[in-house]
Amino acid sequence: MSITQPTRFLRTVLLADAATCLATGWLLAFGADFVHGLTGIAAGLSFYAGTALLPIGAFIALVATRLLVAPAVWLVIAGNLGWVAGSVWLLAEGGGGANALGMVFIGAQALVVAVLAEMEFLGVRRMVGGGGLRVEGV
Repeated sequence: MSITQPTRFLRTVLLADAATCLATGWLLAFGADFVHGLTGIAAGLSFYAGTALLPIGAFIALVATRLLVAPAVWLVIAGNLGWVAGSVWLLAEGGGGANALGMVFIGAQALVVAVLAEMEFLGVRRMVGGGGLRVEGV
């Protein structure tokens, strides 16, 4: 494996994370009433969650394309784990008024975020373990 392969893998995962974060943020923020109609999730909850995801997605894209440093990636991973924990808590509390489809939506997106966090964890460990902390793309 070349030195750049761990970095390429991590960048790809971070870009996927940024894309899903931005797409979900846009859907929840600008389609809150639509999401509510399908899932029963409160429109206010969808709007604020989506609004929060937009700058987060932009930050993840910045980390992926410009500032690939381990501390920034660890921050992304911590944020993803926080999102998963919040989603699990929401499900445990009844899903914010969600119907069955809403519960599946909350669970599915939490699972996707957990998988992305795991892949980012593996990627940053490869990057750091493969020659120390590197700053790439600055």
